[in-house]
Amino acid sequence: MSTLRSDLRDVVIVGGGHNGLAAAAYLALAGKRVTVLERLDVVGGAAVSATAFEGVDARLSRYSYLVSLLPARVIRDLKLDITLRRRRYSSYTPQPGTDRGLLIDNVDATATATALGHDSAAWASFYSGTASLAQALFPTVTEPLLTRTEARAAVGDDDLWRDLIERPIGETIAETFSDDLVRGVVLTDALIGTFAPNVDPSLAASRCFLYHVIGGGTGDWDVPVGGMGAVTGELARAARLAGAELLTGAEVTSITPDGEVTYRRGDDEVTLGATWVLANVAPYVLEGLVGEPLASRASATARPEGAQVKVNLLLSRLPRLRDSAVDPAAAFGGTFHINETWSQLDSAYEVAASGGIPNPLPCEIYCHSLTDPTILSPELRASGAQTLTVFGLHAPDRLVTEATNDTRRDELQAAVLASLNSVLAEPVEDLLLTDASGRPTIETKTTLDLEHALAMPGGNIFHGPLSWPFAEDSDALATPAERWGVATRHPRILLCGSGAQRGGAVSAIGGHNAAMAVLESE
Repeated sequence: MSTLRSDLRDVVIVGGGHNGLAAAAYLALAGKRVTVLERLDVVGGAAVSATAFEGVDARLSRYSYLVSLLPARVIRDLKLDITLRRRRYSSYTPQPGTDRGLLIDNVDATATATALGHDSAAWASFYSGTASLAQALFPTVTEPLLTRTEARAAVGDDDLWRDLIERPIGETIAETFSDDLVRGVVLTDALIGTFAPNVDPSLAASRCFLYHVIGGGTGDWDVPVGGMGAVTGELARAARLAGAELLTGAEVTSITPDGEVTYRRGDDEVTLGATWVLANVAPYVLEGLVGEPLASRASATARPEGAQVKVNLLLSRLPRLRDSAVDPAAAFGGTFHINETWSQLDSAYEVAASGGIPNPLPCEIYCHSLTDPTILSPELRASGAQTLTVFGLHAPDRLVTEATNDTRRDELQAAVLASLNSVLAEPVEDLLLTDASGRPTIETKTTLDLEHALAMPGGNIFHGPLSWPFAEDSDALATPAERWGVATRHPRILLCGSGAQRGGAVSAIGGHNAAMAVLESE
């Protein structure tokens, strides 16, 4: 292997996921010489589209799949040509053990109120509160951090602040709603990618819930037309047009506090010098590259833990439901909740915390192709084929080891299928298509699979613990990096990914804020 040194860059970005691409675009537009180093052969990180099944022309959003937190400001600033499509139905949730369910229709308020029954007024009031929170806080995520006191003043409602920020969200949900199923539907937004009990004194679930309800100032989760790869494809295009250099197959092996980044690419080992190093990797990974603790917000003292299993399926058609009163196109047109009542979520957490796979496994399903059929070939569309993305909750990384991963993957896949089949009028396995080798079109990813594929430690989709989108009153906010929530203990190394404050999900917020910190520093 040859060892090379290269000339100085203004900015080296470690990791070519969506945040790194956004930072590269902003900084290159500002005239900076920027190089992005991506370990994989393509950029995009977890926000990619892929032909997951051999010989089948369907481009699935393989990992992340919906967009809510991507600010309109970023789309405008970078002139991104992307289309985000709104779904009519928010969710459908079968009542376990029955032939009926709860359909939340964003258009027909009367039908939704009737379906909610005695919890209808509480639902309207609760989500009016989350809308107020979203309108107050989401515009601040692309600005320097507010303090807790300033954020509370911006919300302007002390009761709302207490109920959604200062106390466990599970307590608020339990006091607000009376129905076991309705409570569970609301709680799920606090548990996506987060392993926590229904009432979580650590408030990790509360932080997760907050990010799920503030996106775009509305909390809506939209379908990216063309799949998630269309979003990162546009970010990559913007970065390249601005003049950024994007290197794939470039695995970073070390970073020094004075701005030297060493990476391997093919048979070469190259060291780049940089005025700024932006880390679009998990803080846990960054600490390993630097070789010492960074004392960042998401310090890697504790290894992150993801808490989900992801299953992609391609079906010949949508399955029939046990609930014959609901059109499958409506049920799968939003988020399809399965075995996610309050009591089921509580039991599932206890089982998983003890090292077992919950039975039934709480699951959420999303059908991209109903809202955006462009991800399927004309032939698949004409045949009636549909994609399903299943996100299984309470499947923490502690359940999986290198030695048991293959077995656990099979067990988790079986648990997902059993959970789904419990609310269907026919086995979903009978509707799976086959790939070019005759294998069923189903793909399952454990937390360890995510770590292997994307270098997300513990399969944690947020790169580590989520933060509040504001600073504590006692936090030091003396430097641009601190004010933008991207600081580490090394002034030349900034966080620019999901591990930055206000990071998590497909938002480009971490990338935008790291770029703003660099520009403000000069």
